[in-house]
Amino acid sequence: MLVTIEGIDGTGKSTLIEGLKTELADLNPVFTREPGSSWVGEAVRRGIKEEINPIAEALLFVADHAVHVNTVIKPALREKKLVISDRYSDSRYVYQSKTLKGHIADPVRWLKDMQSEWTVVPDITFLLVLPVEESLRRINAERESTEHFESDGVLREVQANYMKLTEEDPKRFVIVDAKKDKEEILKFVASVIRSKIV
Repeated sequence: MLVTIEGIDGTGKSTLIEGLKTELADLNPVFTREPGSSWVGEAVRRGIKEEINPIAEALLFVADHAVHVNTVIKPALREKKLVISDRYSDSRYVYQSKTLKGHIADPVRWLKDMQSEWTVVPDITFLLVLPVEESLRRINAERESTEHFESDGVLREVQANYMKLTEEDPKRFVIVDAKKDKEEILKFVASVIRSKIV
């Protein structure tokens, strides 16, 4: 089963992932993330930092996803393992649909078409939702510098894009109020995951 954790920056995805490592330890899940840890993932992070051309940045994300799917996701799923990914393809759809405006007519369709024949669709996606003001407050409190994605206008549009995805695929998404206590969020997400394992 493939589980993904999504949300704008500052919603607590990393904290949730760390908690799940303990809470679900008995299930021996595979924890992973996008961008990944390969040299392609490093190229993505460098591209973000250097604010390269949006099309080039999007293609790096797709290349990283291809490596991730082929080297981590598919092998683990073949072994019937529970896989939990910190960000996945939905992050690309919501962030790149913002950055590709004016470059690509329909960014989400363009991105989905590129990977439609080889990607793996998550079984369940937890979307952590937080007011953008609170997201920015958390980001500024935790980091000395921010990326070009981490601004009020961008995050508002990205969160709206996430909500559109939930409307298109309501059976896959579980919306989580990221203002709640982190332990309450952890227990809820862990219980939903356990309930889905057959």
